[in-house]
Amino acid sequence: METPVIVAIDGPSGTGKSSTSKAVAAELGLSYLDTGAQYRAMTWWMLSNGIDVDDPAQVALAADKPVIVSGSDPSAPTITVDGADASLPIRTAEVTAAVSAVSAVPEVRRRLVELQRAAAAQAPVGIVVEGRDIGTTVLPDAAVKIFLTASPEARAARRGGEIGAKAAADLAATREALIKRDAADSGRKTSPLAKAADAVEVDTTELTLDQVIECVVTLIEEKRAAR
Repeated sequence: METPVIVAIDGPSGTGKSSTSKAVAAELGLSYLDTGAQYRAMTWWMLSNGIDVDDPAQVALAADKPVIVSGSDPSAPTITVDGADASLPIRTAEVTAAVSAVSAVPEVRRRLVELQRAAAAQAPVGIVVEGRDIGTTVLPDAAVKIFLTASPEARAARRGGEIGAKAAADLAATREALIKRDAADSGRKTSPLAKAADAVEVDTTELTLDQVIECVVTLIEEKRAAR
């Protein structure tokens, strides 16, 4: 029986991580995990339960309380918090604004990294795990590590399309928000956003989604063939 393949896909917002990861997992018959959704779920729970997300001590004390469960089907990924579907509420602007602060708390990262490693260990044929610290911290022994990048302008246009931003001012604001998020994620002390030394960097600025998917699938298949 073939050894399960663990694929780590990292990179900042707007580089195509989620679309690429889901499509690659579906094409190769692998499980899928969106770690960013878990941090959003944790953040949403904190906001919903009156925790001051700007107070790391409060966040740390509450980090073990929510029950967060992620589905592994790439064609229909799910996430629940305390048994309730959280897929829509975790995508609100309020959660987006607070998730970097919550994600920076070491107790939050410890809790969610445990969940992420357990999901990878339990994937029968392998898993595609997407996030910001998968190749460096969560799964440093992953067989395939990919770091997606794109220009701030391309990322803002993609994220703007997702949220319906059309005016130049909206796109400029989206671009600034992405850059601010990058700085927060890259500058935090615990598991910052970073490219693993052995990761393959793929710049998606000039590529279509299909081209990115094809590139990643090829990298995984080459790795499998070489084992």
